[in-house]
Amino acid sequence: MKALVCTAPNAARIEDRPTPQRGDGQVLLRMRRVGICGTDYHIFDGSQPFFTYPRLIGHELAGEVIDAPADSGLTPGQIVTVNPYIACGTCVACRRGRPNCCARISVLGVHADGGMTEVLAVPVGSIVTTEGLTVDQAAMVEFLAIGAHAVRRAAIEPGTRVLVTGAGPIGIGCALFARIAGAGSVTLLDRSAKRLATAADRFGFDDGVVAGPDATAALADRTDGEMFDYVFDATGSSQAMKAGLFTVANAGTYVLVGLCLDDLVFPDPEFHKRETTLLASRNALAADFDHVIASIRNGSVPADRFLTDRVDLDDAPLAIPALIARQEDVLKAIVTI
Repeated sequence: MKALVCTAPNAARIEDRPTPQRGDGQVLLRMRRVGICGTDYHIFDGSQPFFTYPRLIGHELAGEVIDAPADSGLTPGQIVTVNPYIACGTCVACRRGRPNCCARISVLGVHADGGMTEVLAVPVGSIVTTEGLTVDQAAMVEFLAIGAHAVRRAAIEPGTRVLVTGAGPIGIGCALFARIAGAGSVTLLDRSAKRLATAADRFGFDDGVVAGPDATAALADRTDGEMFDYVFDATGSSQAMKAGLFTVANAGTYVLVGLCLDDLVFPDPEFHKRETTLLASRNALAADFDHVIASIRNGSVPADRFLTDRVDLDDAPLAIPALIARQEDVLKAIVTI
């Protein structure tokens, strides 16, 4: 079977691999769609933490059931998505009901081979049914669950002011779920005016600020100098993450959704005077997947508006660097299999 393998930084190819067979407790899927995300870009350029080469990539997955255990409730031909976070079930995080940050987590497409291939075998417990969603929408559930999880972690109070830094798919996902949670206002901050325009045109986030020398004053003007009750960083930039503290209001909450390789250092007087609540948000939980699917079904998350590019599997090795080169124009690219 065909599989897209990243063999080293800046090197990817289609390989012919043995077709997997279904093992005990597994579901066999014929893959149909795989989203390409920032993690895949970082894998390609060599800046992704927790990663070793070579690796079959892909973790935003939609597939068709080929075969499943008789007691699974799954039927051949059924379209499903996959929760790609394979947890151990026994570590301290798993025992506390937080397998998303399992001490021995194995994420498909990152720590273990992923789904950018023709056939994939996964544990039955990783299958998420997607009745009412198209196959394209099913492939978008995972990245949207990242934003849903971050917002749930923050426990947004209705009527409050929210700032999301980074207007890519994850940032817009955070903004959408902040709006669903009842935020009084949602402001986006990004270096790209084009990305902010896309967020406004496609999702109605009209309040966007271009990052730069005048951004702090612009953000202060919007909040009478008080800044924001909840700030979500979805940039993965250590510089932006450090600067983000200064956009948090006193008694505010700062949620780090993006991931970087660098150390993060904040000035303690600024951190303490705000009595800042600082949260990391990693991956997502089953409840977040359910929330995303329900929100797509009821129309509060217009998932189809994310899709900007479609790529065939055979073309993906050349398409990925091309997509990286024009990231400002790409919101969500999906590989069709």
